[in-house]
Amino acid sequence: MGHIELRAVDDDDLDAVFEMTCEPAAIALVAFIDRDAADRAAFDEWIVRTRAMPDASLYVVTDRGGFAGMITAVTAGGDREVTCWLARHAWGRGVATQALRLLVSREATRPLVARVAAHNAAAIAALQRNGFTEASHALVPAQGLGRDVEQIVYTLLPALE
Repeated sequence: MGHIELRAVDDDDLDAVFEMTCEPAAIALVAFIDRDAADRAAFDEWIVRTRAMPDASLYVVTDRGGFAGMITAVTAGGDREVTCWLARHAWGRGVATQALRLLVSREATRPLVARVAAHNAAAIAALQRNGFTEASHALVPAQGLGRDVEQIVYTLLPALE
């Protein structure tokens, strides 16, 4: 899968990223979006805040040069947290696994943390393929679904020497 690459997010990507985050099927899988998905002003504020974080890593995922999604690593609540969101056309083809592999190779901080809805089997598989292990479960509010959802926290620990 050498056709999957990460590149820095630029302003020209923001329309595609916003449209991707409005996809109802994706919102159902992500579940934990913390804003109204259709609110462009809230999205723009989120992007400005995230880009301003001194240690934020935001990348566009490309598949054969075309937009396939976005992957990030930010420090939140003391944890270095990774998030991957793919455009629907990139689902089910190993794009998330490869994008996460690329991000993990760029991130020196360990542990890395990822939070995933328990019903998102594809995201769980991508995390496990990259060495993340299950750390905890909790029932949490899922604004994207309007109900509580089981969230699983996965961690990637430092390699044993």
